[in-house]
Amino acid sequence: MKKKTLVSWSSGKDSAWALHILRQQQEIEVVGGLPNFFGHQRFGTTRAITHRVGKAIINDTFEEAVMLFLSEPSVYEHPSSRQARKDLQSNQDFKEALKNFPMQLRYERLILAHLVEKPRDFVGAFKRLPAKLQVLFVQAYQSYLFNRFLSERIRSGIALNRAEVGDYVVNVERTGLPIGKTGKIVDDRALAETNEKVKMGRERIALPLIGYKKLPSKGFMGQIEQQILEIEGIKAEDFKIEVLPELSSRGGLRPTTSPIRNFRAYNISRLAGNLEANQVTLEFTLLRGSYATVLLREILKPKNPITAGF
Repeated sequence: MKKKTLVSWSSGKDSAWALHILRQQQEIEVVGGLPNFFGHQRFGTTRAITHRVGKAIINDTFEEAVMLFLSEPSVYEHPSSRQARKDLQSNQDFKEALKNFPMQLRYERLILAHLVEKPRDFVGAFKRLPAKLQVLFVQAYQSYLFNRFLSERIRSGIALNRAEVGDYVVNVERTGLPIGKTGKIVDDRALAETNEKVKMGRERIALPLIGYKKLPSKGFMGQIEQQILEIEGIKAEDFKIEVLPELSSRGGLRPTTSPIRNFRAYNISRLAGNLEANQVTLEFTLLRGSYATVLLREILKPKNPITAGF
């Protein structure tokens, strides 16, 4: 995925900002590529509830899933939407909510129309959503867990571009794309050979997208993942959803890093009308499935992803 974007950011002199961008690029190269986080839009840009709904589905608590989707307000959404959600949260009146929810909240209104007729049928209400959207909630929770695994690996000082015993690794196509079905766990006998392949770009370290067929890693990384799952109160087998089998997920693997190609930063200049800010054009290529917004966050370090846009 090739991306060209103009971004603006507060900084000092143009030269200092150029040096900052160069240093961030070098740091990313040292760790073996862009840390392959899922971008915040995966969880909801202005109302980050998608993964929370997914967790409720995994826990087979569809009332919680539906009510989160309907009534969890956000300070970043339109005031009329926010107030309608708050009212439903306090009065649990689906008929009144259907009158008050803005027309643009069409998915919420689909659910509310069902609940007006069948107030306790939360599974049926959830099924009123498009099939792809239903699955997205479960995938968002898998993505959330992956981000936590990756964060803890970094925080624990475990390399992203050097395998440890118990790590998953995947083969890599000539294009650079990972071949997920080739995933395997590294044992001590294959460690040196694996790291040579990682160094040559033929394999890449991966973390699990937990599912009923994809268990945590082994070794130290596996201990980290298992601890996170215990904190979350989740087991891999919970991703087999008996009530709605079509939402079940076998799981998969996702590399810890994504290579950045053809990176350029140019046209650095003062932002017109703002002496405290600069602007720059960034051009780069990422693999399919990686997030340009994550790269922008790594380079520019925004304090608020909502106001920054990434």
